[in-house]
Amino acid sequence: MDIKKEIVKTLKDLLLKAHAHVSFAEAVKGLPAELRGVVPDRLPYSIWQLVEHIRIAQADILEFSRDADYKSPRWPEGYWPKSPAPANDHVWQKSLEQIKADTHAFIELLEAPEADLFTPFPYGDGQHLFREAVLIADHTSYHTGEIIAVRRLLNAWK
Repeated sequence: MDIKKEIVKTLKDLLLKAHAHVSFAEAVKGLPAELRGVVPDRLPYSIWQLVEHIRIAQADILEFSRDADYKSPRWPEGYWPKSPAPANDHVWQKSLEQIKADTHAFIELLEAPEADLFTPFPYGDGQHLFREAVLIADHTSYHTGEIIAVRRLLNAWK
């Protein structure tokens, strides 16, 4: 058995498939445009803000993993959109497409023949591809759970 292949397959499953709940793609599928920017009572974020946060954080991890000179946004303001709603449907779709594209770009890093999943990057603080893949999967899963909860609160789950 090729252990690297098995590990990469497992990481791909974590990044692309549903586990504790539906996948990110299913969680945002069919969401009415008028509900994307609604912040439910006593909750801090709209679905748009959660989607954008996922996009920004994932892009940050991707760029950090492939570019030693990359500079992350300032925390926390650089990771959360100020507006509760996307400007229009094009902006919403572009964000969803970027999340998908960045997920696949990260998978390409994992699948590269020269990829070493466990050797720490020569920069950073002990991070390596395996850790960053699990971080993306965990972060996306966590906020997907929030998206599902907000949809249910808004009676927008179909």
